[in-house]
Amino acid sequence: MIRTEWAQIPADVVPSVVGVAILAAITTIVLAVFRVPHVWAPLRAIARGAVQLAVISVILSGIITSPAWIAAALAVMLCIAASVATGRIGWSRRSALTMFTSIVTGVLVAGVTVFSAGALEFTSRYALAIGAIIIGNAMSIATLTGRMFTSGVVDHWDEVEGWLALGAPPRTSTLHLARRAVREALVPTVDQTRTTGLVVLPGAFVGAIFGGISPIEAGRFQLVVLAAILAAGSITAALVVSWMGPVRVKPAVLK
Repeated sequence: MIRTEWAQIPADVVPSVVGVAILAAITTIVLAVFRVPHVWAPLRAIARGAVQLAVISVILSGIITSPAWIAAALAVMLCIAASVATGRIGWSRRSALTMFTSIVTGVLVAGVTVFSAGALEFTSRYALAIGAIIIGNAMSIATLTGRMFTSGVVDHWDEVEGWLALGAPPRTSTLHLARRAVREALVPTVDQTRTTGLVVLPGAFVGAIFGGISPIEAGRFQLVVLAAILAAGSITAALVVSWMGPVRVKPAVLK
């Protein structure tokens, strides 16, 4: 009986688990040696990601052809993304509203543009694929923007306070810091886009080829995805600093 159960497990599962475990151990050891705070965070993230991927794989296999369920799945993703980004800058009603509206706006504008322009066919599969990718990247950009802006204000508080003392509006006193935060938050995405095909082979591109799509078609899909990520990310970042811009009191240092 035991042998039968093991026989049903794909042959490449065990090596994959071993490889992931070794990589997780390397990550943890490196962080521990350098005494980086929250040394167990990457390990917990990998474990959580494994469980979530297993669950979502089962769920998606049953809803992939249902537009209503796809829309519900994307809505849940948006809520979770906003929740994670909010937690990174400090929980409050305003922070939650900032992250949710910024991410949703960026994702909607990019997604509607992609499908209305005919860059991709409006199907459940494409909507789920590109929607999930854009949401994930918008979440990261929102988090980076919020944290960089807050850190910039804290580090340059004397300068901001000087502007306020001279009568400058709160938004004006932090405008240069807001612009810098947007630029810095977009740097990883811009660099990835610039080096795609030379340094980076994105997962969407490789996955499409492995799925049997021609390299040219896969490249077209990946280019649309990258452009959509940049559009959504720029909108999200700009809205985040627009919400956070008017600062009258020195913010708390982020952990």
